[in-house]
Amino acid sequence: MSNAWLFQIRITASPELAATLRGDPQQVPEPLSDLLRRHDASLVCQFDAFAGYVDEAEKLGVDKYPLYQWTRDTIENPEKKAKYLRSFTVYVNDADVYAADIADALQAGLSALADPSGIERVSRFDTNPANNPQPPAKV
Repeated sequence: MSNAWLFQIRITASPELAATLRGDPQQVPEPLSDLLRRHDASLVCQFDAFAGYVDEAEKLGVDKYPLYQWTRDTIENPEKKAKYLRSFTVYVNDADVYAADIADALQAGLSALADPSGIERVSRFDTNPANNPQPPAKV
């Protein structure tokens, strides 16, 4: 098994910043937009990604989407919806996972911008299955 895992950075945004990121990306604070531009990065709201997955599954056939019911249940749960509306995945060149050096730079840059009125938390994940929750057994 390779130890060359890929990484993903996510941020938890304040409700105000989350609304801006989802509604009017042109109004994103300049330090954040500059950092993203330097890394060819963008932010994708996890709720929007989940909703997109559900919409696609419903159009193309839910039998082809093994996480359909779990994802649908998640976005319909008010507490989870509130959580995921504030959670954003950093994509680099349209990829949701990337090399450690890129993740390191993004994590450092975003952490430097952290502030309770904007970026509340920066999280790092890797592709090692042992470090990540697996889908529920009923899926």
